[in-house]
Amino acid sequence: MRKAPFIRIPYTGPLPSPELYPRNANTIPGAVAALAKFLTAPPSPTLQDGVADPQSTVVLSGAGISVASGLADYRGKNGTYRQNKAYRPIYYHEFTANHEARKRYWARSFLGWTNLHKAKPNAAHYAIKDLGDMGIVRSVVTQNVDSFHSTAHPNLPNLELHGYLRALVCISCHNELPRGVFQESLAKLNPAWAAFLEEMIQSGAIDTENPGERMSKGMRTNPDGDVDLPGAPYTTFRYPACPHCLVNPPVSADGTKTIVEVDGEGAWIPPSTAGILKPAVIMFGESIPSKVKDAAEHAIDGSGRLLVLGTSLATYSAWRLAKRAKERGMPIGILNLGGVRGEELFFQNMPIGQSGEAGVRVEFGTDRVLPKLVDQLRRTGFAKSPEQADISNVTAEQHTNSKIFKDMLS
Repeated sequence: MRKAPFIRIPYTGPLPSPELYPRNANTIPGAVAALAKFLTAPPSPTLQDGVADPQSTVVLSGAGISVASGLADYRGKNGTYRQNKAYRPIYYHEFTANHEARKRYWARSFLGWTNLHKAKPNAAHYAIKDLGDMGIVRSVVTQNVDSFHSTAHPNLPNLELHGYLRALVCISCHNELPRGVFQESLAKLNPAWAAFLEEMIQSGAIDTENPGERMSKGMRTNPDGDVDLPGAPYTTFRYPACPHCLVNPPVSADGTKTIVEVDGEGAWIPPSTAGILKPAVIMFGESIPSKVKDAAEHAIDGSGRLLVLGTSLATYSAWRLAKRAKERGMPIGILNLGGVRGEELFFQNMPIGQSGEAGVRVEFGTDRVLPKLVDQLRRTGFAKSPEQADISNVTAEQHTNSKIFKDMLS
């Protein structure tokens, strides 16, 4: 039986409906006009001194921006918490301490990885690239773990606040392993599960973006790339050990040699005390590294305004960044379907008659608004900055934080 979680998942129910700013932002043209004004207005007189680029914008994004790519979100109309009331993610302490919990996690992740891996950035991600090329957006801080931002705009600084699913990290030696390599190992260790996955692919159960269709086939998919199959024999699933620790078991903090053992086919087995691979994401109950927090705050402090995209800011790690922006006198724009945690704070004392320069609240999908926003800005004279070079080939560098953040995280 699972132990009760140590922390409560915040805001799983619907948040209050937003009040729109300005009032004419209730249509797509009105929303585009307000956001264009927001992004191009002179720096706010309330902005603190010492901002590196007061005319620029920092983006804070969440799962809602990837819905148009076929991924689920958490709190939207068809989000995981709305469609699956019993869902809760695995907690860090469960994953690290419980072999059976890891079996369950990796079985679900094995089934869900195919859909996540083949998904691509959508028009909203590429619109952010265009805004970066125009010199309007300076950097992106994302809560998403799908790597779509770094794929769509590899030259625009991008900080992955909650990590990424494209790799695994060993909790003992901290070396990383590409997810594709790990997925192949899982398939070899679990041939019956691999055959079942192939059946799901052939049936189209994974391809559909309709959560109702997936549930009708006994599946529930979640934003972190896993698939829930109620009643599945998760205890039969096997996963490999960290290849580095297997060759050279590390020394523990108390100076004792750790143990890393595998079965005849290479699956991690008790009584191993090291060599556990986890996804390179921040799990619930796991702390964000201080250097990542510092880099996120640096991104906020370096710009003159904040644009929040596709997130309810339900997690404190994201909400505190918006709160920080407000406290620094930065105008805030929010483009999100549904309510946002504490958003009334961000629009207090809004000047009467403002048309977007002091703040914007829009309730449309990011993929519907951002491309039209780019078109509007181009029509009014904004174009690609001459110093921005085209990216003809997306290399492995697309999957690393851009230099402004790499320097801070090193």
